[in-house]
Amino acid sequence: MTQHRIITRERLSEVRYEIRGELARRAHELEAQGRTLIKLNIGNPGAFGFRAPDHLQEAIAGNLPHTDPYTHQQGLPAVREALAAHYRERGAPNAIPERIFIGNGVSELIDIALRALLNPGDEVLVPSPDYPLWTAATILNDGVAVHYDCRPENGFLPDAAQIESLVTPRTRAIVIINPNNPTGAVYPRELLAQIVDVARRHHLLLMADEIYDNITYDDAKFEPLAAIAGDSPCLSFGGLSKVHRACGWRTGWMLLSGEATRLGDYHHAIDLLGALRLCSNVPGQFAVPAALTGPDTITPLCVSGGRLYDTRAAVVKACEQSEHLSLVLPQGALYAFPAVVGDAAEGFDDHLFALELLEVEGVLVVPGSSFNVKYRNHFRVTLLPEAGTMGEVFRRIDSLLERYAQANRRRNAAVA
Repeated sequence: MTQHRIITRERLSEVRYEIRGELARRAHELEAQGRTLIKLNIGNPGAFGFRAPDHLQEAIAGNLPHTDPYTHQQGLPAVREALAAHYRERGAPNAIPERIFIGNGVSELIDIALRALLNPGDEVLVPSPDYPLWTAATILNDGVAVHYDCRPENGFLPDAAQIESLVTPRTRAIVIINPNNPTGAVYPRELLAQIVDVARRHHLLLMADEIYDNITYDDAKFEPLAAIAGDSPCLSFGGLSKVHRACGWRTGWMLLSGEATRLGDYHHAIDLLGALRLCSNVPGQFAVPAALTGPDTITPLCVSGGRLYDTRAAVVKACEQSEHLSLVLPQGALYAFPAVVGDAAEGFDDHLFALELLEVEGVLVVPGSSFNVKYRNHFRVTLLPEAGTMGEVFRRIDSLLERYAQANRRRNAAVA
């Protein structure tokens, strides 16, 4: 009898997610062999000893008796009211509970938002580098991800004129990730206003991934996009995962803001897709009002003496002291995105480097090309470990890069 394999969806061949891909699988195999690894591939606070704040845990524990039933597909009414008030305080227009959607993390809401928007062949303008879920979700919803450049020589900030040059009759939306993953860039208000102007003139939906909104360093200031967008249609995404260190609770939200007459059909489409999955995780929703109105537990981690700040400082120092690394200072989020430079960069392949770093030095990083960039000389690390651990990580990274540099020097000397 002939055995027929199950055929998978063809477009999956276009999807990349190296953050949990081949290298992560190899790391799992090495751990099964007894190797001890330092894994810097995922911004997962709980894996590095962080805990969700006590007042959030207490809010869930105190409401467990009320978490058994399904809730409304958009989320608990009181939670949506708290989120609407939060966005009104930030200057978002028309922030009312009916425009708030709660999901199983921002990841689910990104997929729903794109599924409600795109017809086959429609285009979405996505930053390069990006958090690769945005490109993947666009592809899997039959859209086309068109990448605009956020160049390292420009501090990883985009150029609004270049964004506009990519607009076609098929363009439906502009994605903005601020503060940025993987680069740590924080967008100034003037730049955001320029991008809003592009969206307004071309009748595009703005999609603002703001999951790291309150994680900024030094003098960087986060500017919420909805307040700048005003009447222009805008989706703002946030959640408990990063600022509140509660990734496993899978509690995210989005606000649909802008002039009401332009949003009706799209609002109904999102509501339909939300209803098809019944509702999001109910226990986690009870932590949202406490997160919005309770004590600020993230800022102490992001200022001098705070754990995130000190680890960032350790990364900056390591890159400054290395002849093989260059770093655009991350101003926000939980990552650094160093570049390999000099003799070590000759013939450098970020994926092969990441594999060798894992196999030889026991450190797992994410190759920069995984974030949909054309160059192959960057890699991403998370800032979640202790500063001392990060110092050791970069000692191992520099050791491997020095071997690359020496090999290139010997080869060049032989050719000469």
